[in-house]
Amino acid sequence: MGVAVPHPTTLMKITTRCGTSAIDGLNEALLAKAAGAKVLKTNKLRADTTVVPANVAYPTDSGLLAKGVAKMAKAIKSLQTKGLAGRTASRDRTRMMRSRARSIGANLRRRSGEAKDEVLAINAEMAAIASTAVKEARRVAANARRTLRQLGDGAPRKLMAIADALEVTACRVEQIATQTRQRIAGTTPDGATRLVSLHDPDARPIRKGRLGKPVEFGYKAQVVDNEDGVVVDHNVEMGNPPDAPMLVPAIERIAARRDKVPKAVTADRGYGDAIVRDALVTMGVGTVVLPTRGKPNASQRVLEQKPAFQRLVKWRTGSEGRISCLKRDFGWNRTQIDGLGGARIWCGHGVFNHNLVKIAALIDAK
Repeated sequence: MGVAVPHPTTLMKITTRCGTSAIDGLNEALLAKAAGAKVLKTNKLRADTTVVPANVAYPTDSGLLAKGVAKMAKAIKSLQTKGLAGRTASRDRTRMMRSRARSIGANLRRRSGEAKDEVLAINAEMAAIASTAVKEARRVAANARRTLRQLGDGAPRKLMAIADALEVTACRVEQIATQTRQRIAGTTPDGATRLVSLHDPDARPIRKGRLGKPVEFGYKAQVVDNEDGVVVDHNVEMGNPPDAPMLVPAIERIAARRDKVPKAVTADRGYGDAIVRDALVTMGVGTVVLPTRGKPNASQRVLEQKPAFQRLVKWRTGSEGRISCLKRDFGWNRTQIDGLGGARIWCGHGVFNHNLVKIAALIDAK
């Protein structure tokens, strides 16, 4: 009592240093505690997926190029003021890129065909400028690292880290410039490899069909909870993998943890794959309620019209409320740690705190 709570950034640093295994172990221990207290039910389970947004601004080609060039210029200045790569020619193109990025916004407000052509031309010019800046940044990084290696053990680690970060930034800016040229040529960059952030390279564009947010940028997460609202399994993946293949491994993990196969499993139409249904039945799941994608055949229509099927379908909609709770109260609305590993750590902490509240209430009620 009376002890100050650690600052969130302190917890973030500790958990990032420990990796995902620490929070995974905490979640496993909490579920084991609930099972030992006989308050963890796994007879009836429901699954759903959502997008966990990354901590990034809405990405545009021009904005990413301008930020990348500014970041490289800042790193080059830090190295050269410390006497590294002083003779390597480089130029700060930050103002040049930012002025062109602002002009794109002004042209887009005109909403005409000529304005769109001008925007494409400006984007092409920015991509060319960025490529030139990348070449200079790589030369500076290489020369700075060579000098630091000559110093041996006496080389400042901070400067070596800046030189390494400069090389990484240069690679990412070059990739963004390539994406920009593809878009100018009329080709949409592949979402599975598209870079949408300089500081979070694992974030990807994900389209889930939401009216307000047709495209989100982050990670895809699956949540499996029981009838008491306890999250018994979750996973976070990069990109936008299909829903169906993620269900069977989740049920296998739950069955292995409890040494008991669930009696009923339900999910939305995105999981409606015959292969998934057959795999769950083979595992020993008694009732599998997965609405068929597309038009069901006669036997499937008879099955989906049964009262038991309808009851589980209606109960499944509660998983959307569970996800809403995780987003609203437990941090799933935006991960504050970069990278796939960081997103898994952040979401794992959210699930741990959510389950802590739920399981404590169940134990008290018992």
